[in-house]
Amino acid sequence: MTTLSGPMLPPANGGAPDAAVVLLHGYGSDGRDLIGLAPAWQGLLPGALFVSPNAPQPLGMGGYQWFPIDWTGDRVASRQLGIAEARPVVARFLSDLWAQTGIAPERTLLAGFSQGAMVALHVATALPHDQQLMGVISFSGAFLPPEGLGGPGLARPPVCLVHGDMDEVVDPNLSADADRVLRDAGFDVSYHVSRGTGHGIAPDGLDFASAFIAGVSAK
Repeated sequence: MTTLSGPMLPPANGGAPDAAVVLLHGYGSDGRDLIGLAPAWQGLLPGALFVSPNAPQPLGMGGYQWFPIDWTGDRVASRQLGIAEARPVVARFLSDLWAQTGIAPERTLLAGFSQGAMVALHVATALPHDQQLMGVISFSGAFLPPEGLGGPGLARPPVCLVHGDMDEVVDPNLSADADRVLRDAGFDVSYHVSRGTGHGIAPDGLDFASAFIAGVSAK
């Protein structure tokens, strides 16, 4: 089984971690990218361990991918195949993290950007019910539902979706579709569109995600 590793930041309060924030970067990037979100959220979760693993598959350009992209064929089909390969790798990473730190799933937040967001949404909704996360955040992503979505045996964590309406890489309508599918399956969804924003995280989108974290962490 592939073992993931990447940048990590200890709790801002200097104590033992009582929560975890796992950040999954986008295609062609690495863990150093999303670990930059930590300063925005450490005040909300001062006891959280922040970890941003590199995806398992290195690219020749220097970054990593969670799964290959078929640039010339059926991109949707390649996502469906790829997500099935990425899911057990990330699920194992989470299980190892919980075993090593004693942090509970319900004190774990999973967030991702672009391809990492697709993986985060899929993994969080495919976990068993007794491993339900504190929440999952998708920036500029899409949702590939697991089999049995929303069923009694699967987790149903709170979901935050953020997408720029000018995204030229991942169609913004994919987050709108995710919002509909997840709500229909009984999920609590917070959905925000950043106006005039392309494939990135705008200040208003980050603020929306921060408010989401404040809400789920207080429960």
